[in-house]
Amino acid sequence: MIRPALTFGGALVSAALASSAEAACRLALILAMDVSSSVSDEEYRLQQTGLAAALMSEDVLSAILDTREGYVSLAVYEWSGRNQQNLILDWIELTDRAAVAAAASTILQNTRSYSKFPTSMGFSLGYGVGLYKSAPRCDRRVIDVSGDGVNNDGFGPQIAYRHFPFENVTVNGLVIKGSDPEVELFYERDVLKGRFAFLEVAQGFDDFERVMTRKLFREISNLMVGDASQLIGDLKL
Repeated sequence: MIRPALTFGGALVSAALASSAEAACRLALILAMDVSSSVSDEEYRLQQTGLAAALMSEDVLSAILDTREGYVSLAVYEWSGRNQQNLILDWIELTDRAAVAAAASTILQNTRSYSKFPTSMGFSLGYGVGLYKSAPRCDRRVIDVSGDGVNNDGFGPQIAYRHFPFENVTVNGLVIKGSDPEVELFYERDVLKGRFAFLEVAQGFDDFERVMTRKLFREISNLMVGDASQLIGDLKL
């Protein structure tokens, strides 16, 4: 009578371990969209539709739904001035196509929160990293911040990195080129954080969807410089 009991108990332990492994989170990803005064309503809409479309692209969906190493958890917010941050999407587990579609729909239905404030990157990053207080425990933490200008209000990213809990957090950038010739250098020098942090560059807001799709695929697939160019080269991006 003892042996069956032990066997049953072992099965329960194995099932619990399997369930735990299946429920593991491999990436807690935060997407931060620029809504400062330099972004027109039309440009904001290009960001909004571009991000939703990028999430639903087949390449990004395939990367998200490859859950062999765990699922992806996502949060999205808008940012501009010192106190102008707005959470669009609270943490959602992207465990199936329906969840990704729900995230994309929430982004599309959002009404722009601010439009008349400057670019305060340090405050934005401080807000973003604070979202990890309510995030699931994941193997990686990545903040993906996009914008079309340099910091022009409050403290900059480097001060934020010194005074907020950015340990084990990677910050990647997506630059949207336009009227500010310094924006790419600013992101490279001051925004990127972490050993494998990288920058993607959009040649204007019309190019945002294409570049965001590349960027999400790379982040979610956890591609490094060497293998990223080979795999991304096979995508229709």
